[in-house]
Amino acid sequence: MPAIYLKELRAHLTQKKPGNGDRAQGMGRTALSAGLVALDMALMHEKAMATLASSFDFATTLGDSLARAGFFFTQALIPHEAAQRATRETNRLLTQRNETLRVHTAALAKANRKIASEVARRETAEAASRDARAQHKAHVIESRAMQGKLRQLTREIISAQEEERKQISRELHDEVVQTLVGINVQLAALSRDASGGVRSLKAKIAHTQRLVEHSVDAVHRFARELRPSVLDDLGLIPALLAHSKLVTARKRLKIRLTAFAGVERLSNARRTVLFRVVQEALTNVIRHARATRVEIVISEIPDAVRLEIVDNGRAVRTRTVRSRGSKRLGLIGMRERIEMVDGVLVVESVPGTGTTVRAEIPFRSSDE
Repeated sequence: MPAIYLKELRAHLTQKKPGNGDRAQGMGRTALSAGLVALDMALMHEKAMATLASSFDFATTLGDSLARAGFFFTQALIPHEAAQRATRETNRLLTQRNETLRVHTAALAKANRKIASEVARRETAEAASRDARAQHKAHVIESRAMQGKLRQLTREIISAQEEERKQISRELHDEVVQTLVGINVQLAALSRDASGGVRSLKAKIAHTQRLVEHSVDAVHRFARELRPSVLDDLGLIPALLAHSKLVTARKRLKIRLTAFAGVERLSNARRTVLFRVVQEALTNVIRHARATRVEIVISEIPDAVRLEIVDNGRAVRTRTVRSRGSKRLGLIGMRERIEMVDGVLVVESVPGTGTTVRAEIPFRSSDE
C-alpha cells in the first residue's frame, strides 16, 4: 500500500494540470478497504514526501508542489472522513439507546428499593442479583437462538429457490418442450400431405413451424437460465463452460476458465453456489464494468476451494454493485450464498485495473 500511495502521489505532482482529487479519493477508498486509518494515511504520506523530497524541492516551491501534495493528502482523507461520520451517527444512536436503558435501569432500581423495604436488605440484594444474572443469561440465549433461526431461515429460502428452479426447469424440458416438438412434427406432416395447389395453406404452416421453433429455443434458453441441466448431469466445470460460451456468443467478451478437477468433489449445494456466483459476477461485468476480457480461476487451497473472477473493465464501487432490473441481489446475493456454505467473499476494485471477485469455501462445513 505505501508503494501504491507513493506512485499515485508522484503521478499527481508530475501532471501538468492540477488534478480534481479523483485519484487521491480513489487511493483513500482503497486504503479504507484495506483497513487503514487516518494515522496510517498520515504515516504513508510522510514517508512518500520524504522519498520525493529529492525530486521535488518542497522548500522553494511552497506555492506549488507542497500545496499540491497537501491537496492530495486532504483528498485522500475524504473517504475516511465519510466513514467517521457514519461511525459518529452510529455512536449517537448507541447513546440514545444507552439513555433509554438508563431510564429503564432507574425504574428497575426504584422497584428494587420498594422490595428492599419489605424484606431484609441482604436477602433482597442477593435475590435481585441472581434474578438479573438469570435474566441476562436468558436474553443472551434467546438472542443467539433467534440469530440461528434467522440464518437457518435464510438457508432454507435459498435452498427452496434452487429446488423450485430445478423443478421448473425439469417441467419445461419434460412437458412444454416435448409438446411443442410434437406440434412441430404434426405440422411438418401436414405440410407434406398438402396438395401443391394449396400454397397459402403451406405458407401458413411454414410460418407456424417457425413460430414453434422459436418457442422451443426460447423455452430451452429460459430453462438453462433457471437451472442448467448440465450442472446436475455433468458437473460444475461443464456448466461453467456452457454458460461462458453462451455469454461469449451474446456479448463481445472473452472468457477464460481454468479449474482443477477436484472441484467436482464438492457437494451439489456448494457447486451450485459457485455457479451462481460466477453467473452473477458475469452479469455485473456485462452491465457495469465495460470489460473485454474475464478470467475465471478455480483452484485448490488447504481444505478449501478458491474462486477468482478477474475482469479488465472499469472499477466499480462495491457498495453499489447490484443487478438492476433483476430479481437477484447482486453482491448481497453472492455474499449470502457464500456465507451459507461457511465461505468468505471479497471484492477488490481498483481504478485502472478492473475488479476481482474472490470467494473461498471449505470442502466441508463445520456441521458436516
